[in-house]
Amino acid sequence: MLNIHNLSISFQGEYLFEEITFKLGQGDRVGLIGKNGAGKSTMLKILSKDLEPDSGQISADKDLKIGFLRQDIDFVLGRTVLEEAYQAFTEIKELEAKMEYINEQFVSRTDYESEAYHQLMVDLNDLQHQYEIIGGYNYQGNTERILQGLGFQREDFDKLTDTFSGGWRMRIELAKLLLQNNDILLLDEPTNHLDIESIIWLEGFLKNYPGAVAIVSHDKMFLDNVTNRTIEISLGRIYDYPKAYSQFLVLRQEIRDQQIASQKNQQKQIEQTEKLIEKFRAKASKATMAQSLIKKLDKIDRIEVDEDDNSVMTLNFPVSVTPGKVVVEANDIVKEYGDKKVLQGVSLHIERDSKTAFVGQNGQGKSTLAKIIVGELEHEGHLKLGHNVQIGYFAQNQAEYLDGNKTVLDTMIDAANEKNRSKVRDILGSFLFRGEEADKYVRVLSGGERNRLALAKLMLQPFNVLVMDEPTNHLDIKSKNVLKDALKRFEGTLLLVSHDRDFLQNLTDKVVEFKDHKLKEYLGDVDFYLEERNVQNLREVEKRNVVKEQPKEKKTASYEDQKKLKSLNNKLSKIESQINELERDVKKSDLELANNYDEVSAKPDFFDIYNKKKKKLTALMSSWEDVQMEIEEFES
Repeated sequence: MLNIHNLSISFQGEYLFEEITFKLGQGDRVGLIGKNGAGKSTMLKILSKDLEPDSGQISADKDLKIGFLRQDIDFVLGRTVLEEAYQAFTEIKELEAKMEYINEQFVSRTDYESEAYHQLMVDLNDLQHQYEIIGGYNYQGNTERILQGLGFQREDFDKLTDTFSGGWRMRIELAKLLLQNNDILLLDEPTNHLDIESIIWLEGFLKNYPGAVAIVSHDKMFLDNVTNRTIEISLGRIYDYPKAYSQFLVLRQEIRDQQIASQKNQQKQIEQTEKLIEKFRAKASKATMAQSLIKKLDKIDRIEVDEDDNSVMTLNFPVSVTPGKVVVEANDIVKEYGDKKVLQGVSLHIERDSKTAFVGQNGQGKSTLAKIIVGELEHEGHLKLGHNVQIGYFAQNQAEYLDGNKTVLDTMIDAANEKNRSKVRDILGSFLFRGEEADKYVRVLSGGERNRLALAKLMLQPFNVLVMDEPTNHLDIKSKNVLKDALKRFEGTLLLVSHDRDFLQNLTDKVVEFKDHKLKEYLGDVDFYLEERNVQNLREVEKRNVVKEQPKEKKTASYEDQKKLKSLNNKLSKIESQINELERDVKKSDLELANNYDEVSAKPDFFDIYNKKKKKLTALMSSWEDVQMEIEEFES
């Protein structure tokens, strides 16, 4: 289908990859892996012809259709979800326009016996036949099926795309690609904005896809479930094996070990031959033999060991000062939006130097409690931070707060203070932003590079309590391991929200499960927690909950609810932030009125602005209830 031969591309004089060759054939489901910045997304852009290589050839079958899911997409405003999804059917929509024109002609014309009128009937018949062949009578049903598979409800279909977050727009773009019957699908981080139900649905779709698929992803489970081939980009070369990700790692290491062993044996033979050559050179009678050995040595094909890119960020979280014994004391915490309660009278004590994992179903308040602890959300109940507590906070969408128009270096300098400004370049270097990398604009960084920058920025503030909400999003697998090792070494207090069992294993000494808006503590790591719950993984936790609550016929449908609401949480979080900001503004105005009514009320437009804020607050409360209601519907 697609042949890539001697492909090379360089940036700023350095090759990203050089003279690489491979093929994509029907039925190939390729996992394209490598560290952040290795060139994975660049490779997809070249294959999609968004980017021209410096040299090399790409040959393809005639009329080959390639679909590319980009990380950055542009939407035309004013279209509904269905209207945007229908943009996948360019040919069908063109035929519909032609048939509509002919039908209009039939209505307005009266020359029924003319040759032109007869020709219109012939043309309409031909168009209808062609329309049927390309699926014109089925595309609307297929569109609705795929949109629902990706998490949309029927009531969403007629809503404008303008009202959806970037993650949901990405789902629409993915739906369009899946509807187009492309021969090759190029997917750049397709699971980033999907909940677990949609991920499972997409896995099933791709496993049965008749064409070829190339996927850039750091989701090990997704790659193992979908791919049958792995291509790693490392140090400008590729390593191509017909195995899924986990099997590829084993095979790659076995091959490398064999290469090392063979290289050692060959080196011994070479050294022995060189000794003989030196010995025979000294004797005239053996000169011919020495020359023969030299020629033999020159002909040896030297065994090379595949290079491994071991460059990783250097990460250490220093503790600022020693805090008191109890760092967080939360009693009877209640968080509600309107009539909806997220947390209902929860209590939690976190002691110095403990490492605690928040786990459980999405929408149960893990991130909400984390935000309350760091002071981002107002709440009811008692929360007290211990003596000398200094909190460092890494939010779930931390990378989104970075300014794309700043360079990496400027981002750090602006966040630094007088004491650590001189260390900015050293910190960036330890996070692999060296030399010209520091002068890149944030907007051109990959998702993983942005997360690394957000972590580097965190190092500029003093803390002894570290709160991290899904810190591994977008990070490549090696960077995840580096982060995990750094958190193991961290001598302060850690509070970690995560759904990644591999990441949590042997990292925490306490697990707090969020269920039914209550907390239950388990003294041990995530493996101990799962053993206590008698399940194999964090997905199974949610499966067990749902199986008990739902009728038997719904067991299969409710298997993946643990992360089902992931995509809605971002939307809920934004609304929460706006509500809290408005609540503070309204409360401030109420105090001003109570303390100095005459002076405040005399200000022009004071009450207009005040009432607008209250109306907006009411509207946001309503929006929050709608989103929360949708969450509860998914849960039930």
